[in-house]
Amino acid sequence: MPYTVKGAIARTEGAEVEIVDVVVPDPGPGDVIVDVEACGVCHTDLSYRDGGINDEFPFLLGHEAAGRVSAVGEGVTHVAVGDYVVLNWRAVCGECRACKRGELKYCFATHNASKKMTLTDGTELTPALGIGAFIEKTIVHERQCTKVDPQAAPEVAGLLGCGVMAGIGAAINTGEVKRGESVAVIGCGGVGNAAIAGAKLAGASRIIALDVVDAKLEGAKEFGATDTINTKGLSEEEVVSAVQELTGGFGADVVIDAVGRPETYRQAFYARDLAGRVVLVGVPHPKAELTLPFLDVFGRGGSLKSSWYGDCLPERDFPMLVDLYLQGRLPLDRFVTETISADQIEAAFGKIHDGTVLRSVVKY
Repeated sequence: MPYTVKGAIARTEGAEVEIVDVVVPDPGPGDVIVDVEACGVCHTDLSYRDGGINDEFPFLLGHEAAGRVSAVGEGVTHVAVGDYVVLNWRAVCGECRACKRGELKYCFATHNASKKMTLTDGTELTPALGIGAFIEKTIVHERQCTKVDPQAAPEVAGLLGCGVMAGIGAAINTGEVKRGESVAVIGCGGVGNAAIAGAKLAGASRIIALDVVDAKLEGAKEFGATDTINTKGLSEEEVVSAVQELTGGFGADVVIDAVGRPETYRQAFYARDLAGRVVLVGVPHPKAELTLPFLDVFGRGGSLKSSWYGDCLPERDFPMLVDLYLQGRLPLDRFVTETISADQIEAAFGKIHDGTVLRSVVKY
């Protein structure tokens, strides 16, 4: 029978988060019910609330989560009741044109649950990124569940479901950072620091962190930054020159923009070495526009890449990164600034705006 549990929704654009009764249906074919143990407060949830993703209100927020499978639908073979899982929003289909050409990380038809969660009056909810995890129980497709080592606490493991994976993957998967290369990361929030951690894992010899807040730059050193640049008040040319001074006058081999603003992207574009790589992982505002001299795009060579979800494959990457954490080689726990209750989600959104946390995590 269906479950009625408490969940956090955004009813209309810009409205404060509400904690309400949500009806979670019995799992259909291929579906599973997951008892959510922890869910990170991600900027993407704030974007949903503020209408920056789409207008399919009301939204059931939350997507960066870990928990236990408590029920399964017909035909489910990927997970079983009791499995400890991290939720993901890239449940690859195996049949779309991207999957058939072997580019599973770009799957264009990812799986979601076959049934909708609703309010008690029957109003259908749109789950954030097809997950909706600011809730005691959620329904997802079986392939949205990735089994990991249960020794990793849920408030830590769940972060791989979005922001941390996006940053680590931007360095390792999209940027393809190689041993001995130089990397610059613009923006030292959760995603930026994850990119720094990823660059360190990949063996980068110099990792330059750029931000406008000294405290965030100091924090970036904990994740592997070898050098820091406070860009507050600096012109584009001064930012580029500062990176070049730290890289033999040439620029970094890889520059990762974890902010996603036209001005930071221009800094990234010019702060890389000739034939270097730019990776955009910060999500731009829908109305933002970028202008670059076309001849510079040609003349500087290299590659300009966007990183979707860190170009990850959850079944490959999540267990590996959890193992690295348990071995003491990846400081995932340092991303957790605070654990909170569900009724503090709205306040946590304010802390995202202020830049005072890496991650607030709701524990259930």
